[in-house]
Order: sequence, then C-alpha cells, then structure tokens
Amino acid sequence: MPLIPAHESSPELVSLWSEAVHAARHKRGGPELLTTIRGGVDEEVLLEHLVDDHTVWLAVEDDELVGMALYRDRVIEAVFVNSHHRRKGLARMMVNTLKTLETPPKDALALPGDRATKSLYESFGWKARLLTMHAE
Repeated sequence: MPLIPAHESSPELVSLWSEAVHAARHKRGGPELLTTIRGGVDEEVLLEHLVDDHTVWLAVEDDELVGMALYRDRVIEAVFVNSHHRRKGLARMMVNTLKTLETPPKDALALPGDRATKSLYESFGWKARLLTMHAE
C-alpha cells in the first residue's frame, strides 16, 4: 500500500481530517497538539494550508483513503488511521515510508497517555526525550 503526498483536498481527505481532529480534541493534550499544528493558521483553512505545504501524506488501500500522516520539518506531527482500518499495520507502514525519504524524520509527536503511538515509535528504536508540562 502506498503512502503518497496529498496534492489536493478531496472530500475523503476532509472527512478523514475531521475524524482525526475530532479524536484529537477529546484526548489529553490534543487541543495543544492541534494548536501546535495550526501554528497561527485559521482552523477553517488549515487542511488546505497543510496540503499546499506538502506536509500531508495519504495511505490509500484499494482506492480508499484509510490514513494520513502530517510530516514537516523532519517531525512526524501526527499519524492517523481511519477507525475501520486500525490494527492492520498501516501506521507502521506510514512511519516506515517516511523514514525512507531523502530527509527522514528525526522526531515524532505523541499525546500524553497515547500508549499505542508511543509504542509504535519505540518499536523503531526511538526514545522519549521531552515532556512538556503545562500549568492549567
């Protein structure tokens, strides 16, 4: 299954993006991650902005969009797989593919308590090296 850069925002991508944003908003640290990803860009145009910046990568299986990764400045900011396609190794495939790029990732972000994502990155030999504490 290929991982390809997104060249335009399709209805399928908008739907997957909405699912990912909704999931992130309801996880500990998710709103802060979304703020980091936004970087001051208005939320209504964020996806289009990320696509235009060539930072959205798409996992497609049998002509169906099943996952995406946000990758910029050598940081994997997010990996998201459609809820119907999880536990098939898609996130691992996405990270493996990103690692083969001319400028492979040197860092990746994971939400606090997101053991699955942390375990994914640790399976590649990566180590947690920064935890940001925030006063409420």
